[in-house]
Amino acid sequence: MLEERTRIRMEDKTVDVDTLEGERWFPEERSFIEDLPLYWGDWGCASEVGSLKAVLLRRPGAEIENFDYRAVRFREPVDPEKCRKQHDALADFYRERGVRVYYVEDQRNDRPNALFCRDHVFMTPEGAILTRPAIAARRGEERYAAEALIRLGVPIIKTISGNGYFEGANAMWVDRKTVILSTSSRTNREGFQQVETELRRMGVEEIIDMQIPYGHAHIDGLLNIASDDTVVIHAPQTPYEVVDKLKRKGYRIIEAPSLTEVEFGSGTNFVALNPGEVVMSITSPRTTELMEKAGIKVHTLDLTELQKGGGCVHCMTAALKRNDC
Repeated sequence: MLEERTRIRMEDKTVDVDTLEGERWFPEERSFIEDLPLYWGDWGCASEVGSLKAVLLRRPGAEIENFDYRAVRFREPVDPEKCRKQHDALADFYRERGVRVYYVEDQRNDRPNALFCRDHVFMTPEGAILTRPAIAARRGEERYAAEALIRLGVPIIKTISGNGYFEGANAMWVDRKTVILSTSSRTNREGFQQVETELRRMGVEEIIDMQIPYGHAHIDGLLNIASDDTVVIHAPQTPYEVVDKLKRKGYRIIEAPSLTEVEFGSGTNFVALNPGEVVMSITSPRTTELMEKAGIKVHTLDLTELQKGGGCVHCMTAALKRNDC
């Protein structure tokens, strides 16, 4: 009651009113990375080779039936059931090695390229950067990747917006402090800058700026990391400055021996399961042999029907968790 909280000093008529109490709630001074396992789950990546624990895939659905393959840059018409069978084999391969496999469950019926999930998501130690595909034939696929991430509880820490566009295969972790970030027909300078800002905020100190040559789209068509000290490159079109910086960080360089394998056999388009252990297509035997001679353990799968879309295992796999975070 007001009467109980107010005293009137008769001598000077001053009213003495008790102050209101403070909120008495204080912020939890803890980083987002520390919060991640408590409130979100076991997610995060800061390399391309740490032990792979969780992936996001899109099993080809109705979108790969009855489409004009030329209009969406497929190399040939595809057999939908063969595509699904090969995709299931990849998913089973991951599961057999203890990798949690999750799916983008819905998709537009006019987006056959949606099986290439790496382009939708670039994973960081704090969560996912949701991309914005460049070309009209792919724009909008990312919405359904976002739905999958939300369903799983993967935090989306950044969505590319404004006039920026960026695809996940235009970024590649070198180590926790270093990322290769590229521009091409699939990532413009504004998209690049949006990603760079987010990475620097979370402690990345060096951005290796890589311009993708005309005629290529993504980093993984030219370069990929197989172990903590080994990188496989397509020598004729990988910029010297990128190779030089990797050499200075202690990487040995394996040059893919066949232009045909790189261009048509996905010779650099592999996924590391652990440092020095990768999975790739059967279509690059010379590159496989060279990697094995260098001490890389290589698993091969028949993904030839899926490769008619112009991508391979690395394109199809969005890593959600590696044991580097």
